[in-house]
Amino acid sequence: MALMKYGDVKDPIDHWWQTELGHPGVGNALGLGRMPLRPGGCTGPAPGFDLRVVDDDGVEVPKGELGHMVFKLPLPPGTLTTLYGNDDGYASSYLERFPGYYDAGDAAFVHDKTDYVYVMGRTDDLINTAGHRLSTGQMEEILQSHPEVAECAVIPVKDKLKGAIPVGFVITNRGCSLDDASLRRELILLVRDELGPVASFKKVAVVRALPKTRSGKILRGTMSKIANGEPYGMPATVDDPEVFDYLEPVIRELVAT
Repeated sequence: MALMKYGDVKDPIDHWWQTELGHPGVGNALGLGRMPLRPGGCTGPAPGFDLRVVDDDGVEVPKGELGHMVFKLPLPPGTLTTLYGNDDGYASSYLERFPGYYDAGDAAFVHDKTDYVYVMGRTDDLINTAGHRLSTGQMEEILQSHPEVAECAVIPVKDKLKGAIPVGFVITNRGCSLDDASLRRELILLVRDELGPVASFKKVAVVRALPKTRSGKILRGTMSKIANGEPYGMPATVDDPEVFDYLEPVIRELVAT
């Protein structure tokens, strides 16, 4: 009956969870009183979850600053207590990097005015550019907001001066009204307006395809290896291996300019 009470809710109720937790860790708990919806924000921690955002050294960062999303131990009942037959793997994967915390493996920030939690993607997607921690996932959201962009990917590329820089790849909608050069200029300005010049987003290519797994996940890690001149293997789950024949020279040319 409690579910039926909210059966007329038409707006999406955003939340974040992991299989390991057995329950949403962050979300809009309707049974406790519906919180206002805010685009991109999944409200606050669920009951029993003590959420913190920390830097690489495990020090809590100020509100509004991007960092590692962790949960202070102990976790509430119902969450994982080990991995089957692999106690050591459980500890090394979730508990060792930040002692006293469960490492969710995601990047997030807590809004400085609303206290809403914004999960920005995996910490693997974080990029350190000239001392500034940036999220490639956040840049992808900005690129995706352009009306002519159908799909996109942003990858980190090593840079001698800044450590790493973001490089973007976009697929346009069918019948795109802009030429590639004009679209690139608009996209670079769009990211600059949203994140500022610290993002160092200056390179973006318009492509006809992106490498994906059969489940639809874009192979950003493989693209990044190509861009950085590192050896890479063809993932067993790739949907169309021939896309690399087309994309590899495009990636190398873009990062070389």
